[in-house]
Amino acid sequence: MTQTGNNPETFRAAFREEAREILVDLEASLLELNERPGDVELVGRVFRALHTIKGSGAMFGFDDLAAFTHNLENAFDEVRKGRLAVTPELVDLALAALDQIRGMVEAPPGEPAADSALCGKILERVRTVTGEGMDGEGRNPSAPGTHAETSGERGEAENEPQPGERRWQMTFAPGPELMRNGADPLLLLRELRAMGRLEARAHSEELPGLEEMDPVRCYARWEMTLTTAESADAIRDVFIFVEDACELTLEPVEEPADDARAPASPAAMAPADRIARALEEKRSGGGRRATDKPETAASLRVPAARLDALVDLVGELVTVQARLSEVAARVEDAEVLAVSEEVERLTSALRENSMTLRMLPIRGTFEKFRRLVHDLARDLGKDVELTIEGADTELDKTVLDALGDPLMHLIRNSMDHGIEAPETRAAAGKPKTARIHLSARHSGASVLIGVRDDGAGIDSDAVRCRAVERGLVSAEAVLSDQEIYGLLFQPGFSTARVVTDLSGRGVGMDVVRQRVESLRGSIDVASRRGAGTTVTLRLPLTLAIIDGLLVSVGEALFVLPLASTLECIELTRDEADRANGKQVANVRGEIVPYIRLRQYFAMGSPAPEREQIMVVESDEGRCGLVVDQVLGDCQTVIRSLGRLYRHVQVVSGATILGNGSVALILDPQRLVHEAVRAKAQAGRARPCASGSSPPQEKKAVDGETGVAP
Repeated sequence: MTQTGNNPETFRAAFREEAREILVDLEASLLELNERPGDVELVGRVFRALHTIKGSGAMFGFDDLAAFTHNLENAFDEVRKGRLAVTPELVDLALAALDQIRGMVEAPPGEPAADSALCGKILERVRTVTGEGMDGEGRNPSAPGTHAETSGERGEAENEPQPGERRWQMTFAPGPELMRNGADPLLLLRELRAMGRLEARAHSEELPGLEEMDPVRCYARWEMTLTTAESADAIRDVFIFVEDACELTLEPVEEPADDARAPASPAAMAPADRIARALEEKRSGGGRRATDKPETAASLRVPAARLDALVDLVGELVTVQARLSEVAARVEDAEVLAVSEEVERLTSALRENSMTLRMLPIRGTFEKFRRLVHDLARDLGKDVELTIEGADTELDKTVLDALGDPLMHLIRNSMDHGIEAPETRAAAGKPKTARIHLSARHSGASVLIGVRDDGAGIDSDAVRCRAVERGLVSAEAVLSDQEIYGLLFQPGFSTARVVTDLSGRGVGMDVVRQRVESLRGSIDVASRRGAGTTVTLRLPLTLAIIDGLLVSVGEALFVLPLASTLECIELTRDEADRANGKQVANVRGEIVPYIRLRQYFAMGSPAPEREQIMVVESDEGRCGLVVDQVLGDCQTVIRSLGRLYRHVQVVSGATILGNGSVALILDPQRLVHEAVRAKAQAGRARPCASGSSPPQEKKAVDGETGVAP
């Protein structure tokens, strides 16, 4: 008979996706447990995560994963029962095992899931830590599939609840799709039996005749009594991956007698973890069929490719809407104009909603570096603490995906070069435990990502000497601190004299620069000898659609991001002449330098009598961009310029306007930065103006810029 329904591999993929989230939480819990080894709640979270991975892995055919995870689960079961202490060795062992589990989850079908030799060594260390023995075939006697007992082999007295235990009455009825999805009901029962003493009775009244039987459907249901010290949430976790394909009820039979009461195990006292809480919120009652759809869903998992396709379609719609608006304005028909305005309103709302779908908190990206800091601190013999601020700050998924490598290299650089050895810190009067601080915050249409350490800081003299040795600068060159810091991002540059696993090849910081620039971002470095270094990445919120101002310079059209533009003021030819050749404007008593885009892009057309100054905010301070005319605001779909123009830093992309013409999207941050650097290299003191400037403009005027690209 041909099997119908969904492909079981689809549900194995769903298991992998859920398992990845569980493993992320498990890693975070282990790292927290290393800092707070006496926290019974963390112990319970670790145990339950391992238990869920093991049971669900066995159910979906990941037998090696289930058997391997079972041994680690036993170790933390001993911790829960107070017979084993949490030590750094146990945490490191669990983290190493977690890496192998992750490999088993991600391994393609038919390929080796993990390093079998390394798995054997880890299991040997687990047995050493827990004191567990193995049977003659090398299997753990308590592992799934090795139980010899059946539900009827225990005496009635032996099934009575012991101190700390209670009895639960359960019914379990697999739905018609449960086995078709690749799940095995007997594995679920075996998992329950591993939690305590299980009495089960099968009902097969619905079993049809042989001719009518579907071989991939389970017709049986079970009534069970489970005596265990586990909580209701732990029992329900056994069914976490089949909750939507079965009917499950769970009720306590009776409260333990007063004389039999005893303190519950740490897992029973620990609050439910994230998954259990989510399941509990979805349940409307113990007797509700799991196949029934909840009235409201808290979240819906959608593949990222579908979101990307949605944003692409919205981008096309924005372009068509701009064309409609232009046509409506040209035909001067009131009805067409009204329809155009309504389409514009709906398109704007759709754009905002579609972009919101792609926004994710940066917490997940930050949290994964706890493991990196933990492992590097152990390998380098340093004591380092990672702190996080602004983890709920949201970024576009595309930006988040590209942010991992730059942050990894910055943290590795801080750990290896910035943070001193414990004895060196003690001699300098610093705390033995160093600190790396990750932070994120919004700044207009950008997000500022900071990596700060309290190490030795950057030795400017050493960096300069190394640059002279490599021929990057001349020995007579006078460099500011910012220009020296910029050398760190040059390809192949490193101050390390010995190549190690962590540094010496001059690759890491160059990767940071390239990746940040590919995201249309910028880098700023601040350091103080003996006090530490801060690297700040300025990244755009999104790479897809932005609000902009359409401006013209001669026949050319440009778009300025609306979030970077502060105001627009008029510049007449008389006002420019009164400045005596100095490119500055008086804005309500404040002297603001400006850049003429016509001169910057070497356009030969004459300037009009009246021009417009678009005042923008940049890292160099407030600066103006002089254009001929401001044509209005627009929703801009960012298009890549292609590989031929990848070195044009001041242009972040292009967009197609409603009339079919192309407008370049300017990057005000980069434009001002490049103008400052060009003026500084030409030896002039003031990049935007040669006149006096107020103190707040000193950075721009003096040419003290960030890291040079």
